[in-house]
Formats: sequence, C-alpha cells, structure tokens
Amino acid sequence: MPSLKEIKTRIASVNSTRKITSAMKMVASSKLHHAQQMIENMLPYEDTLERILKTFLASEVDAHTVFSEVRPVKKVALLVYSSNGSLCGGFNANVIKMLQTVIEEYRQLGNENIIIYPIGRKVAEYVSKNGFVSQGDFTELADKPGMAECISIGEELCEKFVLGEIDRVEMIYHHFKSAGSQILQRRTFLPIDLHSCVGCDNDRDLSHKTVTPAMQEYLRQHPDASVDEAERVAGSPLNDNFIVEPDMQTVLQSLIPKYAHLLVYTALLDSNASEHAARMVAMQTATDNADELLKDLNLQFNKSRQQAITSELLDIVGGSVNN
Repeated sequence: MPSLKEIKTRIASVNSTRKITSAMKMVASSKLHHAQQMIENMLPYEDTLERILKTFLASEVDAHTVFSEVRPVKKVALLVYSSNGSLCGGFNANVIKMLQTVIEEYRQLGNENIIIYPIGRKVAEYVSKNGFVSQGDFTELADKPGMAECISIGEELCEKFVLGEIDRVEMIYHHFKSAGSQILQRRTFLPIDLHSCVGCDNDRDLSHKTVTPAMQEYLRQHPDASVDEAERVAGSPLNDNFIVEPDMQTVLQSLIPKYAHLLVYTALLDSNASEHAARMVAMQTATDNADELLKDLNLQFNKSRQQAITSELLDIVGGSVNN
C-alpha cells in the first residue's frame, strides 16, 4: 500500500492536471462560440447563392457546364482538413483513416497522380511522411480561417479541372452538426453536383454548446437528430422569378466558380468548429475522469490515515497496559 506522502503527491498531481484540462475546456468553448458565429454569418449567403444557382439550372433542361462534366479519372486531387494541434479526441485520427481509405481506392493511379491539399499540420505531416504530392503549406489556415485563401485554393482547383490537369477533386472534412456531434464526410468537390437538394447540409445547431454524457449518447443513437429541432426556424422562401442578363451561360460561368469557392470555405468553417467541439468534449471527459480519480485517491488517503491513527492508538494502549 502506498504511503500517505505518496498519495498526497498523487492528489496534488491530479489536481494540477485537472486545472489544465478545465482551462483548456473553457478556451475551446470560447473558440467554439466564435466558430459558430462565423458559420451563422455565412449561412444566408450560402443558402441564397445555392438556391439561385440551382434554380437557374432547373429552369434550363439542357443546362451544361464544364464544372459538372464527369470524365474518366486519371488524376485526382484530395482537399483534406485537419487541425494543427492535438488533444481533440479522435478528430485527426479519423480524418487520416478516411484519407488512407480514399488513397487505397485510387492506388492504381500511382502516388504521383494523387495530389493532396493538406489544410492542417496533422494531415500535412502524414502526407510528407508517406511520400505523396503536396500542393502547399496551409497550416495557418486551419487556425485562422480566411476567405481569400479559400478563394485562391478554389480558383487553382477549378483552373486545373477546366484545363484537364485534374479529373476529380474530393474533400475530406468534419461536418459540424452540433457541439456533441461532428460527422466525418467525404464529398465530391469537382465535378460539382448541381442537382442535389438545396440546403441539405444546413442541419447545424449553432445555439448550443452544452455537452452532457446523456446528450452525446442520444446523438449517437439518433444520428439524424439535432439538439433542439423545435428551435430551428425555416428561412423565408426565395422568389425564384429571376431575370437573367446578358444570358444564362454567362451568368452560370460567373456563379459556379463562386459556389466552388464557397464550398472550400464552408468545409473549412465546419472543420474549425468541429475541432473546437471535439477538444471541448475531450477536455470535459478528462476533467470528469480527474474528478473520479481524485474521489478515489481522497478515499484511499482517508482510509490510510485512519489506519495509521488506529495503529498509533493501539501502540499507545498496548504500552500503557504493559506498564
């Protein structure tokens, strides 16, 4: 059995660790609130642009654009989002695991024909260690999401797709559904699916940051449920009677690149919010575990202390009887 001094040292160590995890949980919660606000500010623009674009295409039976052209895949680009830091549970491990799965599917193309855009240090380290083609350093973008950098990435990908240098572009990122639920997604970026439902990805709950074990368990059992679906208010319907000038193809050639840039930025905001949510949950779990450990250590300390006092009293009583 450990001595009282050893138990006290252990208690002090766990207390110190608990303070750190609790502080990190508060920092992650604050960053998550900021990330939620950024997504909330972006959603009206995303909804309107997507609705306008797909309304145009629905009105044109023979609408065709190079950005929606499906062709045989000879060279593929992967846009992968991770974090720069650790201590966020399985956030980065899940991204890298899905990246490995996607690479295996395209293994017959050869490593030189699999181009990766690594956003975040964790995935960048994996790419450099395994000898894949990396298209730049985007580590700072993972901590500070910026629209200008996303537009630059989107323009580069669109240009290479139009010139035939890339036949397909896929994105791997975490979709932020709520503070307790982040869904790892693999999504085709190019060619763009212009006929999918409008707003199908806008199922985020941006009003809650509270995460309890019961809430996490419920979200695991009901992956399609939000934290509070009753509070979700549908946006007002958009007037679809547009007047197009000068012509449909000119407008589409302008709108589709903007939509592509928006997809890159949306995925970045989702990944950033998911990272902070995952870190908040991980630090909350670590704090709860520290509380349980402290409870057991304090009980063990009190038992050992009581046993030591009892032994001393017995020695005193025994000595007085012998005298």
